[in-house]
Amino acid sequence: MLERLQKLISQAGITSRRAAEELIVNGRVAVNGVIVTELGSKADPATDRVAVDGKPLQFSEKHLYILLNKPTGYITALKDSQDRPLVTDLLKGVEERVYPVGRLDYNTEGLLLLTNDGDWANRLMHPRHEVEKEYHVRVRGKVLEQQLKRMAGGVELEDGVTAPATVRMVKSSDQNDWISVTIHEGRNRQVRRMCEVVSLSVVRLRRVRYGSLEIGALKPGQFRYLTDAEVQGLLQPGGISEPEPQKVQKPRPPRSTNTTKTGTGAPGSPRKAQSTAKVGTTASGRPQKPRGTAKTGIETAGRPPARTAEKQTKRQPSRTKPGESPRPSRPRR
Repeated sequence: MLERLQKLISQAGITSRRAAEELIVNGRVAVNGVIVTELGSKADPATDRVAVDGKPLQFSEKHLYILLNKPTGYITALKDSQDRPLVTDLLKGVEERVYPVGRLDYNTEGLLLLTNDGDWANRLMHPRHEVEKEYHVRVRGKVLEQQLKRMAGGVELEDGVTAPATVRMVKSSDQNDWISVTIHEGRNRQVRRMCEVVSLSVVRLRRVRYGSLEIGALKPGQFRYLTDAEVQGLLQPGGISEPEPQKVQKPRPPRSTNTTKTGTGAPGSPRKAQSTAKVGTTASGRPQKPRGTAKTGIETAGRPPARTAEKQTKRQPSRTKPGESPRPSRPRR
């Protein structure tokens, strides 16, 4: 299947698509031994031999996503003509070839992403997706409210007016102030140039957030791998994933303390309580007199309690005088 050369170079983990276009224009890419300089050129990785600087492309099936806390004094590139330290030198133990997603200046520190997934990197860097990037800036002297408003509304640079940004004060001291600048553009040295326009002198610049990702406890020079959820979350609008809704458990109804026995009627009808004593009404509407005793053993008003069979069996026979015949027993009513 034919693919654009810059896409193939990106998928091979050489560099991003934008940087791959520069490689093509500069004559550093060859297809089947022929140098190609046109950006619209395509090749089939299954049949064609694509090489960069004479080295054939090797496509990695395993994608890596790395978050690095870049210290100052490192170049965000894979090569440097002045032989300065590279950010990839900090990735000890990472054997796969990865490249930076965007860049941080030599004197800028903070959060930097690296990967060998070209499509993922290209989507994050494309201005259309407007992935937020937050920087903390320490400036010399005191910052005025008017300067913050100018930066937030957009300032004129050599390459055009900047998009609206989120600018706020972080903390203030006697000699320096810290401000937060959140942008979604990816211009070269944009935050530094925005500060220069409003007459702010940058002493220190640190990226603290990229989309929903923060540096956390990583020290300068340390890195970690992203989780699958973090990788997918950066693809959401603004690079910020929505939190999962928490399940709310409905409270159970309180248990009834009533010990009265209840019965069930027709479906949907409320249950009617059953009285312990059987009391009803006659056909004429008069109240019916209770019969016997209640199940609880309480005597019913107006009648003595009935004798139990045990008491009847313990009944003593009547005494008769000598010479008299015993009285016949009374028939039980």
